[in-house]
Formats: sequence, C-alpha cells, structure tokens
Amino acid sequence: MSGFKFGTRELDLSQTQIMGILNVTPDSFSDGGQLYADNVVHLDKVLLKAEMMVADGASILDVGGESTRPGAKVVSVGEEQDRVLPVIERIAKELDVVISVDTSTPEVMRESAKLGAGLINDVRALGKEGALQAVAETQLPVCLMHMQGNPASMQDSPSYVDVIDEVCVFFQQRIEACQGEGIDKNRIILDPGFGFGKTVGHNLRLLNNLAKLDIANLPLLVGTSRKSMIGAVLERDLEQRLAGSLATVAIAVMQGANIMRVHDVKETVDVVRMTQAVMMESIDK
Repeated sequence: MSGFKFGTRELDLSQTQIMGILNVTPDSFSDGGQLYADNVVHLDKVLLKAEMMVADGASILDVGGESTRPGAKVVSVGEEQDRVLPVIERIAKELDVVISVDTSTPEVMRESAKLGAGLINDVRALGKEGALQAVAETQLPVCLMHMQGNPASMQDSPSYVDVIDEVCVFFQQRIEACQGEGIDKNRIILDPGFGFGKTVGHNLRLLNNLAKLDIANLPLLVGTSRKSMIGAVLERDLEQRLAGSLATVAIAVMQGANIMRVHDVKETVDVVRMTQAVMMESIDK
C-alpha cells in the first residue's frame, strides 16, 4: 500500500496520513463560516489555515464547498464551484500538498482535477448521475463513503441488521460499479462514513471493527473528528471534543486506518506517531 498515487504526488499509506479539513461553507457543523462568509471565500484566511495545517503535519487537505450535515442548505453547481475552485487553484500554486476535493458534483470533480486536485472525496460514493464517468475521466483516485439515506434524512431512523456486513456489501457494490466504468480498483479508498446514517451504537461498532472492513486490501479513510458520537458518549459540546476525537484516532490507527480526516492536525499527528510507535515497539530517532 506504500506509494499510493494522488495525481502528481505520492504518499506512503503504510504510515497513517493526516487529512486536514478546509470547509469553505457557511454552515458546516463544526467550522462553518470561518473561511466563507457573506457569500465570499476569504482566500487569505484559507491559505493561512492551509499553511498551518501543512506545517503541523497534514499531507492532504480536504476542500469542501457543500455542507452535508442534516438539514444543510442545498448548494447549486455554480455556487459550489465558486467556493471550491479558487481555493484549489491557490493552494496548488502555493503549497506542496495533496489536495482532496470533497464533492459529489461531476462538474466540480472535472474542474478541480484541472486545477491540481489529487483526490475526489465523495460522501455519496459516486451515486450522483455522471459522477462515475467524471472520476473515470480525471483518472484521479476516489474515496467512496458509506451513507445510509441522504444528508437531509440520514439521521432520522438509521437501521441495520448488521452494520459491518451491510457496509461491506455496499463497498463491494460500489467497487464493482467503479470497475464497470473503468476506474481501477487500486485507485479506490474506502470511508465507513461515521455519523452518516448511523446511531451512536452503529458508529462505535464500526470503530471497534474497522479491521473487518479490509476489502481487497484497499486503504481506509476515517473521519470521526468532533462528531456527535463523541458528544453523545462524553456529553461534550463541539468545542470540548478534542480529547474524545483523539481517542478515536488512536483506536482507528490500531485498527488499520490509513488516512485520518481531522480538524485538529497538530494534536492528531502526535497521537498517530505515538500510537504507531507502540505498534512498532520502537521509536524512530
């Protein structure tokens, strides 16, 4: 799994990589409005945050222009492009980092690839019309996320007979759909979708059984940062969830996570390094 290609860059996924979250939205659940407000992308703020995340150890930056929290406002294709594309273009010119675009929109996928994106990260697992074809055209790797239902209703009443089995079946089906469109299996990353159509119990079961999601030896991306499962277990508000988030990082790394998608890069890097040192029973001096 070492030497995974992200466009013009390559990362060693045998070591857990850190993906920093850059939401250019007014309404994301944790950081909405910080980088995008009054219908304007604040590019200088975006670049400053991006530079800080890279300095702190992020090897991937995930740029998203559409909030997928329950009840979030629908974003038009044009509006999503206006939010995301200038950010990708600026980061690609300024920083040596893999740029991931968090989108389900085929037009955004194509244009992002032209501007320097190295990964398509789709919460809808290329389910939108034309998305499979768009990723095939870009020749970029793609992260397929599991979600039961859709963002508007996913948390109404999520139900599974066995969440592990059903997530695995979903991934197998989406991998086959990708291969049918000419997307090589070795370009696929899997994300179990913590908080997307799942109860707290479902999320905890997934986290405790990540190793069972080893499908065709494909890389796993895990995003638990600041999520409601942590708030529910610890009874903590958003600004008090760092310790809980870091605990889930350590568990995920020990369960084989290859990429951690997080808000708090510096602290996560320390946890990953310490966890991997214990797993290797040595310290890299």
